Amino acid sequence: MITDELVPPFRPELAERYRAAGLWGSRSIAREFTAVAQRHPGQVAVVTEQGSLTYAELDEQTDRIGAGLLDLGLQPGDRVIFQVTNRLETVVVWYACLKAALVPVATLAAHRAHEIAEISRQCSATAHLVEAGLPFDLVAFAHDIATDHPTLRHLITIGAEASSLDTLGADLSETAIRARIDEAQSGVGPDDLAALQLSGGTTGVPKLIPRRHAEYWYNAAAYARRLGWTTETKVGHLIPVIHNAGITCAIHAAHSCGATLVLGTPDAAASAALLGGADVDSALIGHGHFGALLQPGFLDQLPALRQVLLSGTKVPETLFDELERRGIWTGQLFGMGEGLFVMSRLDDPTEARLRTVGTPLSEYDEVRILLPGAEAEAPYGGIGELCCRGPYTIPGYYAAGERNAVAFTSDGFYRTGDLARWGTYDGKPQLLIEGRIKDVINRGGEKINAEEIELLLLRHADIHQAAVVAMPDARLGERSCAYVVAGAAVDLAAVQRYLESLGVAKFKWPERVEQLDDLPRTNVGKIDKSRLRDRVAAALRAGAGG
Repeated sequence: MITDELVPPFRPELAERYRAAGLWGSRSIAREFTAVAQRHPGQVAVVTEQGSLTYAELDEQTDRIGAGLLDLGLQPGDRVIFQVTNRLETVVVWYACLKAALVPVATLAAHRAHEIAEISRQCSATAHLVEAGLPFDLVAFAHDIATDHPTLRHLITIGAEASSLDTLGADLSETAIRARIDEAQSGVGPDDLAALQLSGGTTGVPKLIPRRHAEYWYNAAAYARRLGWTTETKVGHLIPVIHNAGITCAIHAAHSCGATLVLGTPDAAASAALLGGADVDSALIGHGHFGALLQPGFLDQLPALRQVLLSGTKVPETLFDELERRGIWTGQLFGMGEGLFVMSRLDDPTEARLRTVGTPLSEYDEVRILLPGAEAEAPYGGIGELCCRGPYTIPGYYAAGERNAVAFTSDGFYRTGDLARWGTYDGKPQLLIEGRIKDVINRGGEKINAEEIELLLLRHADIHQAAVVAMPDARLGERSCAYVVAGAAVDLAAVQRYLESLGVAKFKWPERVEQLDDLPRTNVGKIDKSRLRDRVAAALRAGAGG
């Protein structure tokens, strides 16, 4: 087994319960995928604009490339930072890393030096996988990052004109490939670290979320079962696939049952023909794409669509009604990289699917609604903090002892920072999300940690106070607005230039800046963000622009 003392363990009594119940298997994700591929070799595993692969082809290619990665000098357990978009090679290299017993670190192509440098430091990354040919030169960026990070010794590229994947393992015999993969897999246990996802955290750069082989695969397989997927299912996906939702709900879930993954890009209009041509019948749609579904003619391009899960924000009734009118079963998903999935059941009544996010994915999920800041439960129907533990919810962040002390209750329930309550529909309890405690802005599915940006703004020579809040946006759900108190004039352009100079990902930049003489305070002296959110919402309603 590849052990890692920086990965907090599950409580022994809980681990024993989950394994005894048959939830956790005894194989790595790589071995689970190969077992499915051997059962369905001729079935199409993935379809993208770059091409498609059957299960047998994907299994063979990922063996070869996994062996090639080891041949480069990478060792089982090494961390590989992923900065790539939705394309065929992304799926290939994900499984190749897992087969080589490497640990993918799921960052975004939009991240820059501020984020990648800290993430690399946290996990001592050894390799950096980037996509060539994007508007921002990630290859040059990776070279720059490596100069200050001596552990980053390997650069791997994908992309039509500059891919180093094509040559990996090309000179190895089938016998040598099999030997390398078998040797790497022989050291991987089902409870070992499989991947590191990123939190939408509330303080500083996102924390690393350790996902283990058995629990991560169980999470995905249970999701596919909840939706009734089979080998005939064609799963459409538009959200960035390296997000936890992409790995769990798209790659692993589709492949857990021999279904076909049809991987589009976040440009919904450009991907409609691909999804329609592949007869996609089930899709997870984040709130950044809600508007696209209602564009004239968009749904007409997806004649086979029969099942949609909506996620990320309150579901507009107009969208829900239009999907249902077309005979498309419509439900909701509320999930997080730390684990817990709550989602609609196929037999849930229409009103429950519209008004609630459903019920926990696993019968072994434990959910409590606690009074904020306490460990006492709110009364049934009362609003409190959603807290959870279960067979695929992490028992702690990676290498984050101080954070874990406040992020989990004394008996190991994860404090999500989301406000929720139970409601009853047809005599059954369903969960409703009522907002959040944590100070996070959800911009089209990308989480912006308000405190992180505030601390960066306060490093500006002219800014003395700063508060970053969410402002409503019809397309993305939320954008960020910065209120500043400064000794000189500071406008939006100046703030964005400053954050760019710090290497901060563009999606985190405020998109409105207001300069005040002072920031409003609560009666205990804290910045009153509620008033600031109300202020910007009122300004937008009044057509103040910005």
